[in-house]
Amino acid sequence: MTAFVAIIHAGLAAAWVGGMAYSLFVVQPKLKRYFGPDAAGRESLTTVIASGNRWKVVGLIAVIALSGLGLLLLDDFAHWWIHAVKGMLLLMATGIFWYVSWKHWPARVFATAPEVPALQRRLIRLATIMLGLAALAFALGVLATHL
Repeated sequence: MTAFVAIIHAGLAAAWVGGMAYSLFVVQPKLKRYFGPDAAGRESLTTVIASGNRWKVVGLIAVIALSGLGLLLLDDFAHWWIHAVKGMLLLMATGIFWYVSWKHWPARVFATAPEVPALQRRLIRLATIMLGLAALAFALGVLATHL
């Protein structure tokens, strides 16, 4: 049972980290290069790509959290402090995701043309921080299993 829960937990965490990395390092730069100075076109396509993903990511985060709690209950609580740090990192990444989803995106959708570049830069900063937090949490989870 522990192995099954661990596969679900690590697999979904890897999917979240991988999806963020792909978006940040592949999709966003290609959109910028493709649209060039056409910020409106880039924003339109970015909105279409992002549309409908909020609740999928919320579900993903929920299953990662629940499977992580399940692993703690199935484990012997060795290295519990690593799991506590990992949980805090994931909570911080989730907080950024909440901000981006419910505050940043609505502001971006209704932004005027002069406001868009600053919002795009802010999203890249937030996404980079969120990716770093989630990746560090994932690495700590791997570390905890090898100690």
